[in-house]
Amino acid sequence: MLEIFTKSQKILGINARNQEFIKPSHFKRARCVIDNKLLTKRILNKAGIPTSKVYGIIKKRSELNRFNWNTLPNSFALKPNRGLGGAGILIVYGRKKESPSPVWIKVDGKEITIPDLKNHILNILDGNFSLNSIPDVVFFEERIKILKLFKPYAWKGIPDIRIIVYGGMPVMAEFRLPTKESDGRANLHAGAIGVGIDMGSGITTNAILYQKLISFLPKKRLILRGIKIPYWSEILTMAVQSQIAANVNFLGVDIAIDREKGPVVLELNARPGLSIQIANLAPLRERLERIKGLKIKNLQKRVKLAQDLFGGEVEEELEEISGRRVIGICEPIEVIDIEGRKHSILVKIDTGAYRTTICQSLADKFGLTKTIRTKRVRGTLGNEERPIVDLSFILDNRLVSTEAFVANRIEMKFDIIVGRKDLKQFLVDPAKNVFMSEKVLEKIKEKRMIK
Repeated sequence: MLEIFTKSQKILGINARNQEFIKPSHFKRARCVIDNKLLTKRILNKAGIPTSKVYGIIKKRSELNRFNWNTLPNSFALKPNRGLGGAGILIVYGRKKESPSPVWIKVDGKEITIPDLKNHILNILDGNFSLNSIPDVVFFEERIKILKLFKPYAWKGIPDIRIIVYGGMPVMAEFRLPTKESDGRANLHAGAIGVGIDMGSGITTNAILYQKLISFLPKKRLILRGIKIPYWSEILTMAVQSQIAANVNFLGVDIAIDREKGPVVLELNARPGLSIQIANLAPLRERLERIKGLKIKNLQKRVKLAQDLFGGEVEEELEEISGRRVIGICEPIEVIDIEGRKHSILVKIDTGAYRTTICQSLADKFGLTKTIRTKRVRGTLGNEERPIVDLSFILDNRLVSTEAFVANRIEMKFDIIVGRKDLKQFLVDPAKNVFMSEKVLEKIKEKRMIK
């Protein structure tokens, strides 16, 4: 078990997070935005980020007395504008037919009438669920429709995905599942289940219930590891866009997947809980330190780099089962020249090509053309003679000895492409290592060599 799981160290982790990562970046205006759900919605919508629709707003008692209840749809969510931790949220699933006065059905199957709603709204207006018990505002919101894939894992409510974003990069993620004990809310303190998500693949890993590791959904015995979250890249991108729109350097972004609309932002959280570390079996602070001060302008590159930096747990498990190493479409290798010296080169992994090919100029430079000969092969134009050399290189700490075609690749991005004949020790993930810095690309174009 990780050291961060001890109570004293968790308190230290919270203090360190607050002092080093939150306070410098959470100026007054930004905090006011995040703690105001309606204002957050307006800012996100202005930035083109999808949120759930608002049906009505009640700011004071006089508005409550005049409110037209018939304007509400059959299902909706009632929320306090400045609520904390899911407190005060009421989910209505349907409306009872053939009733003279509107009667709705709650998550637990119980009926709720207009007087019941009024009492609950008065509690919200009085600030019973708000930060510092300050008088609050009530709003009625569109109820998210659960994705069919998630339905077996959630009791009544809607699962959501919390993404921790820092400095414009997503650093940690958690899939939160509502339970009967949590009353259909995706709130871990109330009894919801938190499941870590591999940042690279969007596949769930470890699960926790009340900060204790579990493997199965209680009572249903459904395994919680290995759930593939749909729209994964889009969700990470949306989380970063939300952080940029809110102009806050560190925050949690809660996103749900509606079965008709796809991903929508539920809310932003200026003080996301640290239980997400346990579900990911990884300390958050280490990830924040790794990207502190990193400046990348392109949003897609930020997301890809985060996936490369903080993904890999599922990949490691796959490697253990298959005995093969998982590689991406761009990989560094060490070419061994005729004298036995090693040279670092960035290559393209090309499963569409059968045999590896090396640029003529590079083969000359490394003395490999001393082994050159011709080989009769079948090509697109029929049988032909092609020059071939002996080539040895190290890819992901594994030695590959092969015969490689020699060709003029001066105008190509990569001096070497590795074909599938030499990939028997590997599994290729097209989403891995897509990110490359502009400097690396520049070196490929100008120098044709790296390092």
